[in-house]
Amino acid sequence: MSIRVVVADDQALVRAGFRVLVDSDPGLTVVGEAANGAQALELIRRERPDVVLMDIQMPEVDGIEATRLALSGPEPVDTRVLVLTTFDLDEYVFAALRAGASGFLVKDTPPADLLAAIRVVAAGEGLLSPGVTRRLIEEFAQRPMAAVLAPTRLAAVTDREREVLRQVARGLSNAEIAAYLHLSLSTAKTHVSRLLTKLDARDRAQLVIAAYESGLMNQKPTARPRPVPAHCPGPTPDAGPGR
Repeated sequence: MSIRVVVADDQALVRAGFRVLVDSDPGLTVVGEAANGAQALELIRRERPDVVLMDIQMPEVDGIEATRLALSGPEPVDTRVLVLTTFDLDEYVFAALRAGASGFLVKDTPPADLLAAIRVVAAGEGLLSPGVTRRLIEEFAQRPMAAVLAPTRLAAVTDREREVLRQVARGLSNAEIAAYLHLSLSTAKTHVSRLLTKLDARDRAQLVIAAYESGLMNQKPTARPRPVPAHCPGPTPDAGPGR
């Protein structure tokens, strides 16, 4: 089945460009356009799209509030939000992730990468731009304005799961976590799946937020894993707990 997409951006030319690009892929279909957050929210509730390409700064209702209302409001929907921003260190991106967005990309992302990102997010996985997201989360999670979750949020998480969560927050894939912590790949996948359940997280992007907001990343590791190989990349789209 075709992945159904809504494009939300206050610039008509940008919306038109994204529509042409998305519709050029036989596996993707644009089911609506929105010029502001209020229109986006209405479209999301009516069309129930698989993915929303959401601009942040829009009139009436911004992309962050529209994301929050769509995903955790009185009528939550099972839609994935992929935030598009002009600047890779836009301070609003962190707030969007906290609101439930599954990831973000800068608007000058190559077309092929954007189409791939839509598929990744539609599959239920978080998508974090390499390097940029890690720096952004580290910066804004430490600001006084960032609400710190109650320590009890991690009460049901075991020591091993905390270490796995720490590596997820560093952007490692399941395979990289397995190698880093001397685990089998299936065990690493199981730990990630349990974390998603215990922390009521939609995807890996939400696990990253939980790791930083709970203060876990400021604590000393409980294990002493071997160093990550030099070629190991930073945050990347991950195949998820099931692959």
